[in-house]
Amino acid sequence: MITIRDVKTILTAPEGINLVVVKIETSEPGLYGLGCATFTQRYLTVHNAIEEYLKPFLIGKDVQRIEDIWQTSMVSGYWRNGPVLNNAISGVDMALWDIKGKLANMPLYQLLGGKCREAAPVYIHADGRTKEEVAENVQSFMGEGYRYIRCQMGLYGGKEQKMVKPENALEGAYYDPKVYMRDVISLFDHLRSELGAEIELLHDVHERLAPIDAVRFAKQLEPYNLFFLEDALPPEQVEWFKRIRQHSTTPIAMGELFNNPNEYIPLIKDRLIDYIRIHVSQIGGITPAKKLISLCESFGVRTAWHGPGDLSPVGHAANVHLDISSINFGIQEMNKFNDAIQEVFPGTPEVRNGYVYPNEKPGIGVDINEELAKKYPCTNELPTWTLARLPDGTSARP
Repeated sequence: MITIRDVKTILTAPEGINLVVVKIETSEPGLYGLGCATFTQRYLTVHNAIEEYLKPFLIGKDVQRIEDIWQTSMVSGYWRNGPVLNNAISGVDMALWDIKGKLANMPLYQLLGGKCREAAPVYIHADGRTKEEVAENVQSFMGEGYRYIRCQMGLYGGKEQKMVKPENALEGAYYDPKVYMRDVISLFDHLRSELGAEIELLHDVHERLAPIDAVRFAKQLEPYNLFFLEDALPPEQVEWFKRIRQHSTTPIAMGELFNNPNEYIPLIKDRLIDYIRIHVSQIGGITPAKKLISLCESFGVRTAWHGPGDLSPVGHAANVHLDISSINFGIQEMNKFNDAIQEVFPGTPEVRNGYVYPNEKPGIGVDINEELAKKYPCTNELPTWTLARLPDGTSARP
């Protein structure tokens, strides 16, 4: 029996974004696995959960018993399905799947049923201060072979909007929802007139609208044939997706903030969304993700795993293995990795002509240079976009 000898938590930020990677070392010399446990805004808490609670719980356990380890880790603290514990468990879970693939001498996708496709089409982000600048950036990405592009203007909620704040207004990322809606409609009108109908365009609301405004917004975007509209509502308001479905045919993607299966199951079974956008480490790793894929398949929902910069290359690679082996795959969000992160993480997934390919190495296929990782320390600072405010100073989500 091969057992867990040690559990290490590696913190690094080669792109200036805090990443958390778990390394499980085994009783077999030279055999180890890597997993992603990244919760950027609370990375130290995840680190503590792994080092102080999961590590002593895991030492000596059989590395082959992935399902049992996942289940017992989840309930060992009694309360469950929160972002800190789920990400910590994800790091362990992915690392165990990595080990399983290395023991089988197969890439992970083979253990998940084999290829359904050779590569996964991806979407990339195009932003800009004006609609003309966004269009230029979209055309640049099209020239690189991308056929699916998410378009924003001033990131989430828009920027450089004129507004009158009350006296002594608190600091924050201020935005005006009405101005944002008008600007985005104008943006997509411009993009379609300039770029035509063939390019697939996406947009992320990032939950910046009141529910009734989200209903109207989805309806207003219908003429522009979006590939999907992302996160139109926060998890607390998912009942409003029924209204969106009644009034709009714009495809809907949702889920990067979900932790608990009870949050996303109703949306799937009632066919209120078209794409599940879950952050795989947020729900606990590959073990729950492969079950979620099967649930979605039964109800005609496709996958579009969350793939931002605040996901390590290990997590991105895990996404790709799930994409390649899932019949109901839809699209994959992808980050453009800088040179530093590719040096720290050998085997980082590669995008060629708009497709991301898995490598054929056993397991997840990504390694880490621990000494080089130390050169890029994490910083405990909140990103400004998490402190959104309406023009009168009211805190907004997220």
